[in-house]
This record gives sequence, C-alpha cells and structure tokens, in this order.
Amino acid sequence: MMHKYKNSEAKNCLIDKHVVFIGDSRIRQLFYSFIKLINPQVKEEGIKDFLWYPEVNGSMRQRIKSWTEGSVAKPHIIVVGAATWSIKIHNGSNEALAQYKINITSIAPLLEKLAISSDVYWVLQDPVYEDMLSESRKMITNEKIDAYNEAAVRILNSSSRNSKAKVKVFSVSKLIAQETIMKSADGLHLPESSRDTNAMILMNVYCNKIMKPIDGSCCQPRPPLTLIQKIAFCFFTLSIIGYLIISLIHRNNYRKNKSCTDLESGEEKKPAISTPNVSTLEMLLHCFCKLGLIMTYFYLCDRANLFMKENKFYTHSSFFIPIIYILVLGVFYTENTKETKVLNREQTDEWKGWMQLVILIYHISGASTVSDLNFFYF
Repeated sequence: MMHKYKNSEAKNCLIDKHVVFIGDSRIRQLFYSFIKLINPQVKEEGIKDFLWYPEVNGSMRQRIKSWTEGSVAKPHIIVVGAATWSIKIHNGSNEALAQYKINITSIAPLLEKLAISSDVYWVLQDPVYEDMLSESRKMITNEKIDAYNEAAVRILNSSSRNSKAKVKVFSVSKLIAQETIMKSADGLHLPESSRDTNAMILMNVYCNKIMKPIDGSCCQPRPPLTLIQKIAFCFFTLSIIGYLIISLIHRNNYRKNKSCTDLESGEEKKPAISTPNVSTLEMLLHCFCKLGLIMTYFYLCDRANLFMKENKFYTHSSFFIPIIYILVLGVFYTENTKETKVLNREQTDEWKGWMQLVILIYHISGASTVSDLNFFYF
C-alpha cells in the first residue's frame, strides 16, 4: 500500500537531506512534482537547483565522479535518467545507442559506489505517444526507448558489486506511462497527474522506511526478530522436537507390549495395561507445543509485512456485483421451514447471516468511503 504524504510529513522525512535530480526534461518534471509534495506553492519557473544533463556523457560522469571523490557534498538521494535527448539529436542512429551503452558502462561503477551510502535511482524512460509527437521528435520511437532501457538495465545489473550496492531501477514510471501517455500534451511528457503519482511513489520508496506509516506497507523492510522472539522460537521448536521423540519412543514400546503371543498355547494374551503411560514430561511438552502453535498464529496475524496489501479503490462494480451474486444465490437456494409465523427464529438467523455478508462486502470493496452509500447503509 502507498501512503499519501502530507507536506509536513515530507518535510520531516527529508529534513537535512540532500536530494539531487539529474537528467533530461522528463526528470526535471519529476523533480517539480517532487518539490510540490514538500511545498505546493513553489512555481516551476523558480526552481534553480535541477541539474540539467540531458545526455549520459562525460559531463554527467564528471558530476557524478565529483560526489564519489568528496570534492562536493554527497547527496542522500540521487535520481538520474536520460535517453530521449540522445535519440533526438542523433536521429535515432545505432551508433548513438552503442555510445550510450559505453557511457552507461563508464558511470555504472560510480553509481554503485554512491549507492553504498546513498539511495540511487535510475529512472527508466517512459514510452511516447508517437502519433502526437512533433516533427522534430518523430525519431523518438517506443522501439528505440525499449532498446535504451534494456541497455541501461542490463549494464546496471551486470556488475557483481551492484548485488550489494543496489542501484535501484525505478520502473514504475514506465508502467504508469503505458496507461496515461495518451493524455500527454506533446506525446513525450507525462500528464501532471501521472507525474504526481510517480513523485509520491518515489517519496514512499525513500520515506516509508524512515517514517513507517501504518498505511504505507510498500518499500518497508521487514522488521528484524527481537531477542525475545528468537528465544521463544527456539524454545517452542525444541519443545516440539522433544515431544515428538518422546511420543515415538512411548508408542513403539506400547506396540511391542500390545500383543504378546504365548509360544506354548499359541494364544494371544492382552497386556495388563491397554493404554500407553503418559509421563508428566510428555504432557508438559504437549502443552508447550499447543502454546507454540497459538503463538505462531498470533505472530502471523500481527506480521502484516509478510503478506501483500493494496490500497482500496472503490468502483460500483466491485460493490454491486458481489451483492447481486449473493442475492441470486439466495433466490436459488431456499428451504422450507416448519414455522408459520413471520420473523421466526430460522428466518431471523438467516437474515443475520445475509447482513454479515453485506457488511463484509461493504468494507472490503471500500464502499464505506462513499457518502451516498453511507447514507443508504445507515
């Protein structure tokens, strides 16, 4: 689930943090949306801190290298990405793609070095709406963009050092653009709503592990086991193992004594004791096993980060289709009752069951957030 950060929360998360956006016009728009999360009154024309490097070239490499050498203060968050400018000025040539791969390869070790102590995000290029592109941008095709994205991902993930450094590939913007690029004003840049969503996701990626919001389960690392939890886990595990061993020993002894054959008469004699003796230790371990299973159930119920969650977005279909479905089931599955009076016990019990189903659908579908349905429900 994604938390919707307020201005105050964003400021608290990013206090004393140095955030850098470096790249082309698309990264610049993401930068504007990110800034507006902190201060909605900021005007785009007044932003002067964006680092304009529309191409992955020697200039960008020199800027990134200055952070690794310590000559300039190292940022806490680095958001970088570029490709469309290279496609445009080189008319989509294969030579430009080959040079792009060389340049990415040259800056990859620097990004990996920065990622050890900073959060580095490489933003994949969004698809374009080719029918809306101007004549000067017609060479920027989705086929070319996919080739550049594939090269960047392959090079950044090929280094063995990156398995620890983790230069994060920010691909969610590409997925959002696939659904919203048709609303673009020029076919190249995303609409404002999509950019704001990307900025909010970026804020969640970095801030959730710091702020730990209740409704922001995405991007949060799983909390480590506490010492008490580890001790309890070991204790209950040993109890289960001990109980199983003792039970097997007692069961084998019981089976040996259950039927003993008289060799002279050939008749079977029943043992004096028909049930196995249960020792105090076995009973105690059995109780600990039950307690361990109960505690494991509590742990799983409380360990929400182990399970996937998502935000609720109400739609009429998500609410009314299940309602119609249970109504149809109610029509076809009917039974006769012996009671003749209205509102008898069987009838009221059935109504209570249907009411529980309606309430369950009401909350699962997110209908509780719709004012009209609230009025109808109450």
